[in-house]
Formats: sequence, C-alpha cells, structure tokens
Amino acid sequence: MILRHITIDAGNPYELAQFWSTVTGWPIATGDAPGDDEVLVVAPDPVPGLLFIAVPEAKSAKNRVHIDWVPDQRTRDEEVERLVSLGATIYEDHRKPDGRGWVTMQDPEHNEFCIERSESERSA
Repeated sequence: MILRHITIDAGNPYELAQFWSTVTGWPIATGDAPGDDEVLVVAPDPVPGLLFIAVPEAKSAKNRVHIDWVPDQRTRDEEVERLVSLGATIYEDHRKPDGRGWVTMQDPEHNEFCIERSESERSA
C-alpha cells in the first residue's frame, strides 16, 4: 500500500491550502482554485500530499489524528514563531527547560499539528 494523501476537512479548502502551501513551500495543484470543494497541496515524492475537502460543519472537537512536523531549516522555536506569524496559534506548549519537548499548534481552521525539535537540536 502507498499513502497518497492526508485529507483534512475544511470550511474553505483553498484558503486553508494556501496557508499550508506557505508553511511547507509546496505548491497548490495546477487547476485548483478558490471555491473548489477539493484542493491539493502537492508534496515532493514520496511524501503524501495534503488534500483539503469542503465540509459544511465547523470543527467541534480535538483531532483524533494530527501531523508532527520536524523543521529542516530552522529550530523548533524559530519555526513556531514563523507559523504564528503566518496565522497559526499555539494550542499546548510542551517545551521543557532543558530544550526538549514540542509545541502543539492549530492552523487557521483549528486543526492541531505539532512542531518537534529539528534533527540538529536532537543530535546536539
């Protein structure tokens, strides 16, 4: 089996895809446009894309599944600051005084995701 997409319910698929495209640096699929019911953020192979699907109801509870991200060009804390500047919010802060830990965040539609320490931070 191959994991093709990670699908996320959205009130506004194109707007949420734009946020995640900016976060990841991955493009929105050619032909996807504002008002579409499905919008794909295309990831580099072999990473699954992020597919945003329109749903009529707003998010009402904590996600049962979420994505954990590891920064590749910044530290965890730098990445958290960057994401807040893009419209994400800190949901739960699990950083410890010794530098370990992670930050659970929410995208503009309140879907949770985590930012872990970068590889260089973990190997230091």
